[in-house]
Amino acid sequence: MRSIRNLHRLFTIARVLARHDALSLLEEQLPITRLFTTFMRGGRPAVAEGRPGQRLAAALIELGPTFIKLGQALSTRADLLGEEMAADLSELQDRLAPFPAEQARAIIEAELGQPISQLYASFDDTPVAAASIAQVHFAVTAEGREVAVKVLRPDVDKAFARDIDMLAWLAEWAEITQPRLRRLKPVASVRTFEDSVTLEMDLRFEAAAAAELAENFRGDDSFQVPEVDWVRTARRVMTLERVHGTPVDERDALVAAGHDPDAILAKAAEAFFNQVFRDGFFHADMHPGNLFVDKDGNLVAVDFGIMGRVDKRTRRFLGEMLIGFLSGDYRRVAEVHFEAGYVPADKSVDAFTQATRSIAEPIMGRAMHEISIAKLLGQLFQVTETFAMETQPQLLLLQKSMLVAEGVGRILDPRVNMWELARPLIESWMRENLGPEARIKAAVSTMAGSIERLPRLLHQTEKTYSMLVSGGLKLHPDTVKDLVSARRRQGIFPAWVPWALAAVLAYMLLRG
Repeated sequence: MRSIRNLHRLFTIARVLARHDALSLLEEQLPITRLFTTFMRGGRPAVAEGRPGQRLAAALIELGPTFIKLGQALSTRADLLGEEMAADLSELQDRLAPFPAEQARAIIEAELGQPISQLYASFDDTPVAAASIAQVHFAVTAEGREVAVKVLRPDVDKAFARDIDMLAWLAEWAEITQPRLRRLKPVASVRTFEDSVTLEMDLRFEAAAAAELAENFRGDDSFQVPEVDWVRTARRVMTLERVHGTPVDERDALVAAGHDPDAILAKAAEAFFNQVFRDGFFHADMHPGNLFVDKDGNLVAVDFGIMGRVDKRTRRFLGEMLIGFLSGDYRRVAEVHFEAGYVPADKSVDAFTQATRSIAEPIMGRAMHEISIAKLLGQLFQVTETFAMETQPQLLLLQKSMLVAEGVGRILDPRVNMWELARPLIESWMRENLGPEARIKAAVSTMAGSIERLPRLLHQTEKTYSMLVSGGLKLHPDTVKDLVSARRRQGIFPAWVPWALAAVLAYMLLRG
């Protein structure tokens, strides 16, 4: 039944893609696809024009919310689609016709359990934004506070569940029939995409993300997050403080308002650094429509549906990669990939260094303000197949965010490279977290933890020793052998273990 349902949906999708002449990727792999496209269109011309990526974007918009989100996710995969198509998809506008205000009001009342008139003193029926998953209305609360109310589209969760099942089904077949695609983790990628959009469809999660980001920047007025109105927030409704400001890409309006574009760019670079390196939690959809400049020249972000996380280990590797690229140390860039486990150990570091140089030199050889680190990372991902490098979803999302941030930077001041602005911050962070002092602190912390565990270890050892002596505990020789072999496979004992064992033995001898 599942296969029949998904085949029917797949036929509908294929017909839309063919009508927009958006199957060029398949045509490169399977020339017969051109005949299929012509057949599906019935000989009629394509309804869309432009580059392949633009035609694909038009088809995805027609296919609806799930596929708009899918197109945005695919815009990070230059390694799969090519740089031009990925760039075209990155401009995919998540805009749809609004749904009726009567439905929005009904959803709000059902979710919050009160009439609109009791929740808001006024509610604007004309939405200010309508996207694939939700739309936004301005309102004034009963307490007189200006707010923005985000309302989930009716039945969007059902449509998404249907489409994600079809995508998962396709990914499963791809892994079964195309072994060479397994390194790209199609099934895992679909599940990651599913998790991301599922979070977007529960507006409480978005509200929580906004609150966490606001907490991270508490006391820093240069980057602000609107306050969440939790009383008027539920699964399908979110109410935030209304933002007043100028979109960050309207440079002339910013200058006319007396703002310094370079100062704004410096704040943007610092905010991006703090999100990624300091906090490991970043706004992953900070395009110009989601970033404003207030009357004091500070940045204000909105729309927290897509957020990214980067653990400390990945932050370290990312920092070393960025510094390596900016300083031209391609050997170190290559070594970082091996240390992180992104490239298998049996591959050649020298060959990967050469590949890195071949990608970076044409970009890094330009004037500093023309350098795109995001573009460089995107091209680097394209050589992954040669070195059996597995997909790193967290880096793909980050690379997309960097690309958007660079676009904002170039609008504000095309002469300045925002990564060069952030370089001192990155170097300082690496010294504090990875330098000699940081390593000493880590060693002391590890030793302190070991000392804290020692009394418990002594107690357990004494108990085990007593049981062995009394015959209450017996270990089979094969068990001992397996334990030792397992430890050898996992690696060398930590440095404190011999000392701990020596202390235990001394304690047992003294007690004996």
